[in-house]
Amino acid sequence: MLNIGIIGAGRIGKVHAESISRYVKDAKIKSIADPMMNETTEKWAKSLGVLEVYANYSKILDDKTIDAVLICSSTDTHSQISLEAIAKGKHVFCEKPIDHDIAKIKAVMTALKGSNIKYQVGFNRRFDHNFMAVKSAVESGKIGSLNILKITSRDPAPPPVSYIKVSGGIFLDMTIHDFDMVRYVSGAEAVEVYATGEALVDPAIGEAGDVDTAAIVIKLSDGSIALIDNCRRASYGYDQRVEAFGSLGQVAVSNDTASTAVLSTTDGVISEKPKYFFLERYTDAYVLEITSFIDAIINNKKVMVDVVDGLKPVLIGLAAKTSLAENRPVKLSEIEKLYNL
Repeated sequence: MLNIGIIGAGRIGKVHAESISRYVKDAKIKSIADPMMNETTEKWAKSLGVLEVYANYSKILDDKTIDAVLICSSTDTHSQISLEAIAKGKHVFCEKPIDHDIAKIKAVMTALKGSNIKYQVGFNRRFDHNFMAVKSAVESGKIGSLNILKITSRDPAPPPVSYIKVSGGIFLDMTIHDFDMVRYVSGAEAVEVYATGEALVDPAIGEAGDVDTAAIVIKLSDGSIALIDNCRRASYGYDQRVEAFGSLGQVAVSNDTASTAVLSTTDGVISEKPKYFFLERYTDAYVLEITSFIDAIINNKKVMVDVVDGLKPVLIGLAAKTSLAENRPVKLSEIEKLYNL
């Protein structure tokens, strides 16, 4: 039985804690730390059987009985806590992104070299049943050679502008999941990126230096093309769709809904709206990704999403930011050269 420490008890930290407590048999949460720890969070932790709660995450890292930590704190702390956890010999599950600073990601990569530490990055969509089915169809050759990969990802409502200002921008915050999906589904690497976007949802997002609506074209190493469209607002709910088109056919998945019921009357044919947001849409994926991480530790397997998988989408995101700013296609080799990769 593995002892787990969770660092960060915000929205995603709670999701992982509840997943482990309810569904993971081979691990238990020993402690949870959050700098904003209060009575409400303590009560919630104790309801899950977690008796050790701290404001200072160092107490988790200093506990020699803790086998692995989940880093669910704010993005700007991910790489530093990763380095501290690795130094203490803890296995690490780190929510995406590892960092927006490539030098800091490289420091984590260096720290992992030669160690037996399992380090998994939280790109949960790889564990979604829909996207796994698309990946399987592409990988098995059922659609032939991949020609075009289309990804639609639209949030039901934009986050506060205060969040936008510290998010790293849409490409490193929201689209980063789609960049990972491109690599995961295609099995290829990005070669060139062209991005365009506007602030069409909220002018304040534009004033904060970001866009809320974007389209990205990516040339891949196998010659195929990926198309991504994003928007911070979809009035009908969380829009998550993927289509892979190849020489022998295509595979496509649509949105998950609360039920598959369709009402047909003289007024029209009506089905349910997509599940509202990522917590509802990816509940099962969150369970599966943590189960996979625990399994990798117990059975000494490779993690499904490693530190390199954490690096690549950030590089694509930086290429997209450069493309938007300079209104031109940007080769990944150009970004890699900047960071001596």
